[in-house]
Amino acid sequence: MKLVYFWVLVLCCAVMQSQVLEGKVRTQNNTPLEDVGVFNKNKGSHSHTDANGVFVLENVSINDVIYISYLGYETTIITITNKNLQEGITVSLAKATVSLGQIVLTPEINTLNQIVEIDLKNNPVRNSQEILRRVPGLFIGQHAGGGKAEQIFLRGFDIDHGTDINLSVDGLPVNMVSHAHGQGYSDLHFIIPETIETIDFGKGPYYAERGDFTTAGYVAFKTKKQLDKSSVSVEYGDFNSLRTVGMFNLLDTKASNAYVATSLNTFDGPFDSPQNFNRFNIMGRYNYWLPNNQELTLTASHFQSKWDASGQIPQRAVDAGLIGRFGAIDDTEGGNTSRTNLLVNHTKVLAENQKLTSTAFYTHYDFELFSNFTFFLEDPVNGDQIAQSEDRNILGFSTAFSEKIKTIDAFDFEYTAGVGVRYDDVNDVALSRTKNRDEILERLAFGNVDQINGYTFLNTELDFGNVSINPSVRLDYFKFDYENFLTETYDNRSESKVFASPKLNVTYSPTNNLQLFAKTGIGFHSNDARVVVANSGEDILPAAYGADVGALYKVTDNLIVTSTLWTLFLDQEFVYVGDAGIVEPSGKSRRLGVDFGMRYEATDWLYLFGDINYTYARSTEEPEGADFIPLAPDLTSVGGITINNLGDFSGGLNYRYIKDRPANEDNSIVAEGYFVTDLNLNYTYKNIVFGVAIENLFDTEWNETQFATESRLFNEPEPVEEIHFTPGTPFFIRGKVTINF
Repeated sequence: MKLVYFWVLVLCCAVMQSQVLEGKVRTQNNTPLEDVGVFNKNKGSHSHTDANGVFVLENVSINDVIYISYLGYETTIITITNKNLQEGITVSLAKATVSLGQIVLTPEINTLNQIVEIDLKNNPVRNSQEILRRVPGLFIGQHAGGGKAEQIFLRGFDIDHGTDINLSVDGLPVNMVSHAHGQGYSDLHFIIPETIETIDFGKGPYYAERGDFTTAGYVAFKTKKQLDKSSVSVEYGDFNSLRTVGMFNLLDTKASNAYVATSLNTFDGPFDSPQNFNRFNIMGRYNYWLPNNQELTLTASHFQSKWDASGQIPQRAVDAGLIGRFGAIDDTEGGNTSRTNLLVNHTKVLAENQKLTSTAFYTHYDFELFSNFTFFLEDPVNGDQIAQSEDRNILGFSTAFSEKIKTIDAFDFEYTAGVGVRYDDVNDVALSRTKNRDEILERLAFGNVDQINGYTFLNTELDFGNVSINPSVRLDYFKFDYENFLTETYDNRSESKVFASPKLNVTYSPTNNLQLFAKTGIGFHSNDARVVVANSGEDILPAAYGADVGALYKVTDNLIVTSTLWTLFLDQEFVYVGDAGIVEPSGKSRRLGVDFGMRYEATDWLYLFGDINYTYARSTEEPEGADFIPLAPDLTSVGGITINNLGDFSGGLNYRYIKDRPANEDNSIVAEGYFVTDLNLNYTYKNIVFGVAIENLFDTEWNETQFATESRLFNEPEPVEEIHFTPGTPFFIRGKVTINF
């Protein structure tokens, strides 16, 4: 009995010495801050604030030193007293310049996203092409007059316009299923770059809340909830480049705020035939804080764009002197498109550790694109111009319930359960042979697509202190309908499919300066409805099996390095080739890769960053030497130097590099790599910012996009397969003036 009394006394002393600290974290405007890190330096324990800015930190004793840290705010340090433990604490964080020193590595924090947020704050996005380039390892290329969605490259994928990457903005899906030009087509030009607040991203198929197209990864943009100030800017430069942007605060009260943003872009480009590009954007956003811890956000946006294009040109025509690098074989290419979005986001805190998040959206979209890739191969008289068009409505909603459960001592448990649905109503989706962008010569494909994707997911997380285990699962249901207008009799076919995708992620942080992680999971991308019905529903949701292992190491307060070793296997795919109206099997594939990154704050005003990515990508069903994956990049790198807080001056020097890569299966045709450098400088005088931006600083001759294409020129007796390319922009300077008020 004496021994029992002894251990009871020891336990009581331990409980008396180690208690629970409760607190709240606010901004200086008394706005709650969510996901603020609260760290006990003495014990190594940590916690985070909920949607109300409330946290509970266990195992706290008198004289423990507590760090309260949030990116973009000054870190607060508190030494615990008996009064703190009895009454709790309320902390008001002041805004500060973002820095690597504010990052603390724990199992719950997605540090890679925080690093990119620092990149974004130090070097804001200044044009629509820079939006996706902020994701480490992601390359893009434009090859149709500025109005077409960019071609995307990531983790050894030629993703085309979005086939293997899931893109969204504030919960609004960007990818277009069963699109006239290609599956997953993703046009981000409806975003005004200055409205972007954060970029959330993840590589691989490891995220239960991300469904269709999440094989190489996902990128989720979040726009600003409110503006710090209103502004007007005008930008003008080479090639008749003109851009105006207006950002206006309309309302700012304790319970609500609203702003509107608009922009106009025009550009002729360096081409012999002007692009005549123009794009108009407008966006409005309203936030309202309702009683009982509710937040409602209404967003409306519209964009429309028209352009001409010189198209992809064959290398032989340039070599023979028939045209220059910026010439054209067929300058009747181009198109027009528009998109209108209505988006409602609602968040309600149900209890201290419970939250309900809901999103509803509607999009109306139209698209018309004229192209000519083969010139006179198919039609020696009229040429091979094609038109792709559609008129689309997208409707959907999603809702997710999250709860954090505090257990006794062993671990904490958090889960999110969600459901949602998306319906695409695609009318008059067509591929036609045309002449002079006016006369339809022949319909190759024409019909209506109706596609439904319903889903549910469960994401769980067990927090053991230094270790976080994250098992999750997602279930998707698809229904594909295609009504073919080209058959003599009524032809409406339908197929359906269910797909389950489990995931498991483990994160270990033995110290606040080191994070180790392992991820594994299954993802997929859907195929075009026309492929689905043509193949009677077989192999319509090809799976992707992935695994990552890696580490993030904070060497010093000013230096962070990241490294990841990964692999990804893809099942058989059937792909609808929108440019030809045919179905192509692409076979199984495997990819192995290494990602490495570095971020270094040399001084308070000098920031250096760099990422290098290597991928070995091969088809698994072809003989060696004929197993290359066309246009799959194997070595890419981006990096630069950013200057901030240097008096009234700021700026940056950035580079991007992509190595030569195979353009066909046996590597007999090679797409040339390039190294391009951009520069920007800014000077602030009172409320006016003067800036200059130079793209391709050293006037490098480079090909932005390249394809191995078989084509025939007007006077050629036989077709030729070789590189067809869109030349990259030469030295391009523009000036900018911004007035803040």
